[in-house]
Amino acid sequence: MANIISVKTSAFTERIIKMCQYLQDEKIEGKDINGKIMLSQIFRSGTSIGANIAESKFAQSRPDFVSKLSIALKEANETECWLLNLYNAKYLTEEQYKSMFNDTDEIISILVKIIKTTKQNGV
Repeated sequence: MANIISVKTSAFTERIIKMCQYLQDEKIEGKDINGKIMLSQIFRSGTSIGANIAESKFAQSRPDFVSKLSIALKEANETECWLLNLYNAKYLTEEQYKSMFNDTDEIISILVKIIKTTKQNGV
């Protein structure tokens, strides 16, 4: 049975990919370099969250496990930053922004709890 953070980040990765495809197809014009850069950044950070969670499953030690999750946490925080930038630049509607932000915020909360609990249990 998959754990909750793996399930959530897998679904979030899929949402990031679909959002980026939508923005590329519908919102970002050919020479819009700012839009393309933001799209590239959020694609990288948003998909990296799940990749680091996957890596943590085979961590070599508890400190390595915490390190992988901490990287995922940093990437989630960066993703929130890019979501805000996309919203402020009018690429995302308020509804789209809030929906994606809420998912990211939930992932951050779960990661913080896992990291805190792991550290309390002897890292």
